[in-house]
Amino acid sequence: MPSSPSRRGFIAAGSGLAAATALSGCSALASADSGPDTLIVHTQLGTTAPGSATYTAAVKAFHEENPGLRVKNLVNGDDLPQVYETSRLARKEPDVVMVNLYDKTLAWTEVGATVDVKGYLDDWGLRERVLPEALDEWTDGKGRLRAFPYFATNWPVAYNTALLDRAGVGSVPTTGDQLIGAARRLRAKGIQPVTVGGNDWTGQKLLAQIVQTFLTREEARQVYTDGDFSGSRGAREGIDYFVSLRDAGVFADKAQGLTSDTMTTQYNTQKAAVQSAMSSALAKVPAKTAAHTTVGGWPLAPGAAHDRPTILRSYTLIGFWISPNGVKKLPAVEKFLRFMYRPDVVSRFVTESGRDMALVTDTVSGDFPLVAEAQRLGDRVGQVLLPDLYVPPTATQPLITATSTAFTRGTSAATVRSALESAYRTA
Repeated sequence: MPSSPSRRGFIAAGSGLAAATALSGCSALASADSGPDTLIVHTQLGTTAPGSATYTAAVKAFHEENPGLRVKNLVNGDDLPQVYETSRLARKEPDVVMVNLYDKTLAWTEVGATVDVKGYLDDWGLRERVLPEALDEWTDGKGRLRAFPYFATNWPVAYNTALLDRAGVGSVPTTGDQLIGAARRLRAKGIQPVTVGGNDWTGQKLLAQIVQTFLTREEARQVYTDGDFSGSRGAREGIDYFVSLRDAGVFADKAQGLTSDTMTTQYNTQKAAVQSAMSSALAKVPAKTAAHTTVGGWPLAPGAAHDRPTILRSYTLIGFWISPNGVKKLPAVEKFLRFMYRPDVVSRFVTESGRDMALVTDTVSGDFPLVAEAQRLGDRVGQVLLPDLYVPPTATQPLITATSTAFTRGTSAATVRSALESAYRTA
């Protein structure tokens, strides 16, 4: 695990967030003075995020079953971590935070911005509700459980078989050579091959997946912890493989400037034949496109460290974090989390929103066929490491900048390695 910033470092970083407070944090600061029967929940569910409508309905049901308690939601998007940190610095933070384990949030429990919830999980009898893999990912290097796990995600590769057929590609590619051949045929028909947000986190994740082609999970963990992409033979070979695919035209035109929104639009409107798509994106694929989509893994090169095409999988998409203010309202927090962990509530997120869960459930996403198909991939695919838990938080955004460099056609493998390593030196 990367070393976490000190408490002083957290406070110093937060001092630069005054603008965020003025724009979007005022409600958070004001609301934290509420009484013990009002639970303040800071969440990303309430925007367009999949699961928002189900969450709103669940809160309504919670109110009906607990007339003496009220949940007040504060909603933010990608800026939630900054807004929360600002409110925490003023000691007026919300009681519960619903956000993923990534970038800034990696340090929260270490610096006291949130509390270790392992004891509460056990005291409230909820441990058996959580998948063991999720507990592992949410537990830090000192044995602290950062949050109550909730959402997970599969991250396979979606292939539009109708477009592949139109281009004369007989089957879903499983090797790099097959992928290059498919890209040439697709381009000849005016179809973009692999669409990817090369200018944001989606491209960062796909690049990391391809870099790991020749790395074991342990080797990948080391590389993404220390950022030494040149000192690892496997990392060098993975970057060489990425560059060979890129310069053969596998990725969509000008991929280095595309975003996740562009990527999903190109795939959903059948302008591109392939995308690396987490389950929340799979849930949004229109029925017309989904009818011609199959999901699988990323094609491998000869000599790969894996024997099957690979996917990403993570159990850290959203968890329930308890703040120091939340500790003062533990009875209310316990009732809320027990409710959210109930099998019937968990099942609603699966059936109504197509969410993958970090909790034990037998419910299948019947109305979201691609999500369900991804859940059934099993041993037909291999799994590589999602590096988010190991990348130092200060390197996260520089790595996205480096990703855009990597997706720029003609950029040498040596330049890609240098850009990735510079992200860590900047950190």
